[in-house]
Order: sequence, then C-alpha cells, then structure tokens
Amino acid sequence: MLADRAEPSASQYARLDHHRIPYVLIDPAHEPPAGVVSVGAANWQGGVSATEHLLGLGHERIAVIAGHRRTMADAARVAGYRSALVSAGVRHRAECVRHAGPDETTARLRMHELLDLPEPPSAVFVCSDRMALGVYAALAERGVRVPDEVSVVGFDDLPEACWVTPALTTVRQPPAEMAATALRLLVRMTRGDRPEGTRTELSTRLVRRASTAPRGKVPAACRP
Repeated sequence: MLADRAEPSASQYARLDHHRIPYVLIDPAHEPPAGVVSVGAANWQGGVSATEHLLGLGHERIAVIAGHRRTMADAARVAGYRSALVSAGVRHRAECVRHAGPDETTARLRMHELLDLPEPPSAVFVCSDRMALGVYAALAERGVRVPDEVSVVGFDDLPEACWVTPALTTVRQPPAEMAATALRLLVRMTRGDRPEGTRTELSTRLVRRASTAPRGKVPAACRP
C-alpha cells in the first residue's frame, strides 16, 4: 500500500477533463470515475499468494488484518484471502477478519482481539507491512513467539520487513514499475493514444523470510 496517497476531488477531476489534460492515477485508494486510467498492483493475487503460503505450511485457522473496508487494495487483498481459503476447502470464519487503520496502533489492537478469541489463529495475513509491525508488538506483549506459535505475512515489502526480527515474509508490490508504467501510459495519452483498458495491474510476488513456519502449537490460552 502506498502511503499518504492524495487523489483528485470531484471538482479537480472535472477541471482536468474540461481542459482535456491527460492524467494517470497510481494505486488509487478508491474506485476512480469511469474512464479514468490507473495503474496498481495485483492485490487480489497477492492476497491469494499470502494465504496459499500459510495453507501450504499446514495452517487452517488463518486470520487477516486489513486497512479500511472501502479501499480498493484492502478489499482486493481480503477477497484474495477468502478465495484461497475456499479453493483449499477451508471454512471462512468471520471472526478472523479484522479491519484497522493503515498503521501500527490499530493493527496492534486488532491482533489483541484475535488472540482473545476462544480459538486464536495460528497464522495472520496482514495487509501492509506497517500494520505488521503492530501485529509483532501485540504478539510480543502477549509472549507469543513468531513464527513458532503464530506465523505472520505482510504486504508491500518495505525496508522494515528486513529489519524486524524475525524478518517478515511479505508480498512484494512494484512501486517503481507502477510509476514507470504510469509515465509510459501518460506519454502515449499526450500523443493522442488511448489505452485499451483503464486499469493496468502489475504482478506481485511472495518473498519468504523468517516470520512463517509450519503450524505448531496454538498460543497457550494466549496468556494475558
């Protein structure tokens, strides 16, 4: 998730269109108006990859902590998570889906809520690396070890993913390639060309590090 994204207001969209100024949105948080060209990451597939990785390690009670419900990226990542569970024949549990703000503080609170469930998750897919830092904090506060007791997967592959201990398994999205693709589309549009589609998605890929492991014991009562 690209941080601090600013999107045009309705009046700004209208002004750009009125003056016939070409533009391309990069990773918009919300669905753009019809006909607006945008570039983003394959968020749905990223959610699938993260969840399939955890399923492949033997986890079945997998939680997800996402950002705001209405943002395109978070909705797509959660949809990918659900699709992977369905494909694996694993029952989707509504109590294992939590939403937070895009920061450590609220993600930390959501992780505490998950640990308080009668059957806590053995793995959690966190829809941004920044939120994953809050998840790490909550687990440390409860004495729950990563990945021995709970495996964690993030999304973005920020530099922090390598700095934390254990290093964070995460889904890498390509911000530099997204910007380059948007620029190429914009150059074409200034020459009078129109892209065949309005949405271009660039692939994501799972980066395996040390925060995930085969399912072990469930956190013992998730001690308070």
